Amino acid sequence: MSTEIMSQNEIDALLSALSTGEMNAEELKKEQEERKVKVYDFKRALRFSKDQIRSITRIHENFARLLTTYFSAQLRTYIQISVASVDQLPYEEFIRSIPKMTILNVFEVTPLEGRVVLEINPTIAYAMLDRQLGGKGSGVNKVDSLTEIETRLMTTLFEGAIENFGEAWDTITEMQPKLSDLEVNPQFLQMVSPNETVIVISMNITIGEVSGVINICIPYVVLEPIIPKLSAHYWMEEKHKVRQAHEQESLEKVIRATSLIVTAELGKSEISFSDLLNINIGDVIPLDQKIDKPINIKVDNKPSYFAQVGQVKKHLAIQIMEKIKEGYEDDE
Repeated sequence: MSTEIMSQNEIDALLSALSTGEMNAEELKKEQEERKVKVYDFKRALRFSKDQIRSITRIHENFARLLTTYFSAQLRTYIQISVASVDQLPYEEFIRSIPKMTILNVFEVTPLEGRVVLEINPTIAYAMLDRQLGGKGSGVNKVDSLTEIETRLMTTLFEGAIENFGEAWDTITEMQPKLSDLEVNPQFLQMVSPNETVIVISMNITIGEVSGVINICIPYVVLEPIIPKLSAHYWMEEKHKVRQAHEQESLEKVIRATSLIVTAELGKSEISFSDLLNINIGDVIPLDQKIDKPINIKVDNKPSYFAQVGQVKKHLAIQIMEKIKEGYEDDE
């Protein structure tokens, strides 16, 4: 419950109005009670808290960055994508808000139940198609007459985009998005009941001089099993979660089995290319490393230890002397 602090002047004015009869105390009390009543529309049920909306926004800001990289690489041009808004509304309202003819990518998000819709503004979709076919990225709107080749090209492009959706949600849950249908008429798309609450994430996209909107519609029933994971409290718990003994042991086992390249650098030398071509068996190449100085031991090409050269049972060997401290720079 929020409270407002009144200034001294406001208090004096209120007391003066009550004493002169300009304001009735009973009416004031009644007005305050009436303000406590809040109209609730059951057709527009708000099932997501503000905290959960913020989490969904963060996830799709990451998705926007992934899409920017993906589309820029596929279309070989600079593309800018950013989250414009995240709202919860009835499914029927979402259908009414998008064009009558548009590009609707319907995909499943196994193991979660239900389907998700990625709606692409037709002008943007054709700008992408134009880039794929070697054009400059001009946007047109003739979605009602998609050819089989155009449909196939768009399907292939958006299949890759949808894979990034799963990567963006990876911090919350594992899912395997799979494109199941490409539709152009929203009236033929009935995923949930008209009054079902959905989350709609709108993203602005710019391709060259063409701008448009990408809408992602996620029904509540899809996210219902993972709703608790969308709270900041869950994120904090995961961040400070203590690993179990078996998890720690398994992690150490994997780390110990990791292969590393260890290199003993005996020294360096510079010679001309002609000398290199004329090298024969028995020739000696002088190194810049003094025999009484320690050599560098590199682990995955990073200087890590000082060592000295020796011999163990007729085998050449090196003996570790000390660890190279952080900040050490090689003589290269």
